[in-house]
Amino acid sequence: MNVLADLRAGERRLTKRMASWDSPWARRVLPAVEEAVEHTKLWCAAALALGTLGGWRGRKAAGAGLAGMAIAETISNAVVKPLSDRRRPPKEWFQDQDVQDRPDSSSFPSGHTAAAVGFTAAIAPVWPWVGAVCAVPAVAVAAQRVHSGAHYPSDVVTGVVVGLAAAGLVRAAPRLLLHLR
Repeated sequence: MNVLADLRAGERRLTKRMASWDSPWARRVLPAVEEAVEHTKLWCAAALALGTLGGWRGRKAAGAGLAGMAIAETISNAVVKPLSDRRRPPKEWFQDQDVQDRPDSSSFPSGHTAAAVGFTAAIAPVWPWVGAVCAVPAVAVAAQRVHSGAHYPSDVVTGVVVGLAAAGLVRAAPRLLLHLR
């Protein structure tokens, strides 16, 4: 049991360190990232741009990304989150005034991170350089979720795992459907 206690203590230290990260970049960029990904706006806009401007490959990538995002959000928010009752990090650890606007739902796992990774990882096999471009805001989302006080790092890591699993399901779906015939 000491291992679990040590892991929890380490996660609390890391969360407090992220909360105290006070750089001009973090103050400027991370709130904008949060606004852009709220209600999946950024990912839907990216899918629209890909589908409109990217030809057949863009449409395929957009469809894969939206499917990955939808599956990740469903797994995260409708399956895993209701099974967990993890409280969000204490508000006292954070200087940001926006910490007051956190949702009341369980912090485990990070649905925003799951959606970002699900979208990005589903696009990457279809159009690798677009997946690489999408990875930049996906990483920023993960950092923002801890920095803002919405999640612990393990919530974010679990969101990454959920997103990768969702993208894997999107990639495997055509093969699975062929086997069902």
